[in-house]
Amino acid sequence: MEVNIHQAKTHLSRLLQRVAGGEEITIARAGKPVARLISVTASPAVRPLGMDKGRFRVPEDFNAPLPPDLLAAFEGQAIPVAKAKPRSRRKA
Repeated sequence: MEVNIHQAKTHLSRLLQRVAGGEEITIARAGKPVARLISVTASPAVRPLGMDKGRFRVPEDFNAPLPPDLLAAFEGQAIPVAKAKPRSRRKA
C-alpha cells in the first residue's frame, strides 16, 4: 500500500496496525516513494478478519463474461477488430 505524507501523519496509528498485521506501507512525497514502514517482528502476525470491511464492494456483474477485446488481451491474443459497415455511396 502507498500513502502520501499527509495521510501517513493523519492515520499513523491505523497504518501501524496494518504493518503489525504483516502489510508493508510505502510513504510517498509528490508520488515518489521516500520511506517504507515494515514490521520489526521476524514473522508477520495473522491479519484480523474484516480489517478492510466496507472498503470494497463486489459488483453485481462480477461473474459476467468479459467483452471479447478484454478477454483477448488477458489471454494474450490479438485484439479482434470490429468490422466497419460499408458506407453507401451517394450519386451527386
